[in-house]
Amino acid sequence: MFGILAPHLKEFTDDLSDEIKYQKIKHGVKDVKEFLEKLANRGKVDPLSNDFAKYLDENDKLKYLRYEFTIPKARDIVSDGVEALSPEDDSVYFCGNSLGLMPRRTRDLVNQELDVWASSGVVGHFKHKHKRPWISIEDNVIDKMAEIVGAKPIEVAVMNTLTSNLHLLMASFYTPTTKKNRKKILIEPMAFPSDLYAVESQIRFHGLDPAKELIKVTPPEGENVVPLDNILKIIEKEGHTISLVLFSGVHYYTGQFFKIKKITEAAQKKGCIVGLDLSHAVGNVVLKLHKWGVDFAAWCSYKYLNSGPGGIAGIFLHERHANDFNRPRFAGWWGSDRGTRFQVDQQFKPIPGAGGFQVSNPSVLNMVSLIASLELFSKTSMVHLRAKSILLTGYLEYLLDKQVNGLGFKIISPRDPHQRGCQLSLKFLDKNVRDKVSRELMSYGIVIDERDDTIRVAPTPMYNNFSEVFKFVKALKIIMSDLGIKK
Repeated sequence: MFGILAPHLKEFTDDLSDEIKYQKIKHGVKDVKEFLEKLANRGKVDPLSNDFAKYLDENDKLKYLRYEFTIPKARDIVSDGVEALSPEDDSVYFCGNSLGLMPRRTRDLVNQELDVWASSGVVGHFKHKHKRPWISIEDNVIDKMAEIVGAKPIEVAVMNTLTSNLHLLMASFYTPTTKKNRKKILIEPMAFPSDLYAVESQIRFHGLDPAKELIKVTPPEGENVVPLDNILKIIEKEGHTISLVLFSGVHYYTGQFFKIKKITEAAQKKGCIVGLDLSHAVGNVVLKLHKWGVDFAAWCSYKYLNSGPGGIAGIFLHERHANDFNRPRFAGWWGSDRGTRFQVDQQFKPIPGAGGFQVSNPSVLNMVSLIASLELFSKTSMVHLRAKSILLTGYLEYLLDKQVNGLGFKIISPRDPHQRGCQLSLKFLDKNVRDKVSRELMSYGIVIDERDDTIRVAPTPMYNNFSEVFKFVKALKIIMSDLGIKK
């Protein structure tokens, strides 16, 4: 998208580094509505027309990535016997925040591993005709994964699943001390249920009461988004009692992109450990975990990283903890030195960094599914994806405001494009209406996600386009009209 952005950003040229481009986008695109109207004026098209969506698609330098994915047909995702309007068309898949689409390459890589297993058996651990020996399969993903989360390779491991990784990391980093009365855990508002369960179980493991030791940040009354100042005030007031601050990078319900750097700085100034659940942030927003100084993080890979249902997860451990082997940890043989891992002397030699937290050997089939997606990330960068995402989600917001504003719902995601990921959450005043809207959207071949009274719409820059956003808003407007809902 940089080509279409450049004329509207001061001194913006292709030879700038991605970091400088990102900073210029952050400072130059404050009001997406105004920016989109400038683009429409430049293209001499009506910003509310389908021609504008086509214009944006034509100028999208990442549009080729869409063809690297298998996109479900409308006929295949329609349920309850409802007929899609155009059953042979591709569905409009705005559900990457729940499960990303399958890269076309995935099938080939999985089949390759099945062939190696069939023809080589255990020898595949050491001799592999595709140069991916299973003994070091993780070497194929570490560098790219580190780049995506803004880390050094020693700080990243690909292993297990999200919640198990959170437990492993908290077992090491949540070390409440009664002597200094530093026992509490600070978590975000409406934390994802599995995160909440994990936190509560860690508190109970230490013989403490979650009702007393859990601090939840709450948004202002009637709001869903938590201002940064509210978070910082709690840290300033309660920080001396807090052992661990555990936040998500992007909130699953509202799509809020938390100010990780500022939260980390404030918490660590008070002596707190900072951990993150990045499930809705990794592959979605630009992350700089090493630079921000975060202590640890965990994430899944089946959302924006497109690794498939139940795909293998990842962790981050800041380099300053790389050789801290005295922390309690649940160690396993894959976290031991590779050179001595298969010896029988029973001497455990932990790997420095995040790799030392590996417990068991990873599923090779899950790993190559991730490889297929990371190959696509290698064709671009998170800054390029983020630039498109800001416009794509901003375009969705613009059309909703102009075409269906006030029709029985409100957008509860942050209005600032730099304080949200690629998701807009539409909260309906009547849950029954929300149910009907969800069903009708599906009849149009449009896939979204539901949470209570809200639908979450996530146009993903990897494979979604502006024309799909136009189709979604057009369908929503028709549906609301058919339901008799007017301004």
